Amino acid sequence: MPQDIILETQGLTKEFRGFVAVRNVALRVRRGSIHALIGPNGAGKTTVFNLLTKFHTPTEGKILFNGTDITQEKPAQTARRGIVRSFQISAVFPQLTVLENVKIALQRKLGVEYHFWQSIAAMRKLDAPAMALLEQVGLARFAALPAGDLPYGRKRTLEIATTLALDPELLLLDEPTQGMGHEDVDRIKQLIKQVSAQRTVLMVEHNMKVVADISDTITVLQRGEVLAEGPYAEVSANPAVREAYMGVEEDA
Repeated sequence: MPQDIILETQGLTKEFRGFVAVRNVALRVRRGSIHALIGPNGAGKTTVFNLLTKFHTPTEGKILFNGTDITQEKPAQTARRGIVRSFQISAVFPQLTVLENVKIALQRKLGVEYHFWQSIAAMRKLDAPAMALLEQVGLARFAALPAGDLPYGRKRTLEIATTLALDPELLLLDEPTQGMGHEDVDRIKQLIKQVSAQRTVLMVEHNMKVVADISDTITVLQRGEVLAEGPYAEVSANPAVREAYMGVEEDA
């Protein structure tokens, strides 16, 4: 496995009671890149993410991370290796402040369970790194606000912040801009570009402007199989891709 490849799948296949959701997917994600996984609804994108994060076990095939076969690992083992999926850590505690939500995630990274009865002094040691993360994602001015009071776009930003608190080597983002207005989409797009400077990002995304603007490589799935792969200019010009996906989903 070349050193510049952080994640590779070989013949990845998942069958559910006779239905093949993913078939023979070969994925190679370069270290330090933003790699988008796109395709129409039902193409198998979420199943691939579930396989990578061990919510499903492959029927066939292998998953390699940094050259190590992690196919049979449990979700917690895979997360400890540095593969973190956004929604796994995105359960925002609405009654706690924005700052407290990030501090909980930081405690997970340190391997310390969160206790609501811990002393204020013990928790204050996490204030500085938590605030640094909020500064990074543009949420510092909301630190004292209950997370449940955040607008939707800011709440999704907080979810990314709690994910970043785990210091992932490979960050999996599942529809990071779904349901957002243009301003929030632009903010999340710039945030993804920013955080990719220190880590690798693999994302499922329907907003083709986001994909076009920030992705280094795009893999297109159709009916569970890889239809095409390459930079946006190449993939978007592919007649098979335009027929299967671009023309249908471009305005979604």
